[in-house]
Amino acid sequence: MDKFDTAIINELRKDARQSVSHIAHQVNLSRSAVSDRIKKLEQSGIIRGYQVMLSESQKEGVSAYFEVQHECARCAEVIHIFQEVPEVITCHGISGDMDLLVFIKAKSMRRLHEIRELFDGTPDIVKIKTHVVMSEWINNLG
Repeated sequence: MDKFDTAIINELRKDARQSVSHIAHQVNLSRSAVSDRIKKLEQSGIIRGYQVMLSESQKEGVSAYFEVQHECARCAEVIHIFQEVPEVITCHGISGDMDLLVFIKAKSMRRLHEIRELFDGTPDIVKIKTHVVMSEWINNLG
């Protein structure tokens, strides 16, 4: 990736639906060059896709963050628990008194509770703090 690829990706992050002509104008390349670069970025897997992101108030279901503390020597020893649950969207190792930050998207509050109970019943997990997403103010994910 060079500076032009980075500039194209930045433009797509702003608005993935903007025309190739507009992107070309913004990054000072020809339309065909931008189109070729976008295809190469897609084929190489750097751009994995495009998505519609709804505001929280328009979404079905419920989202939550679980702060998880475990007693394993390494986080990698407990990750398999989260990989087995399809509602787990991300799992990050974090600093501080908690070890992991797990993002969940469940179809209902009942299902979210079931997932939390599953994790809470795991012997290696010491503590879980749940933060239910009420609204989304900013989302700059690319």
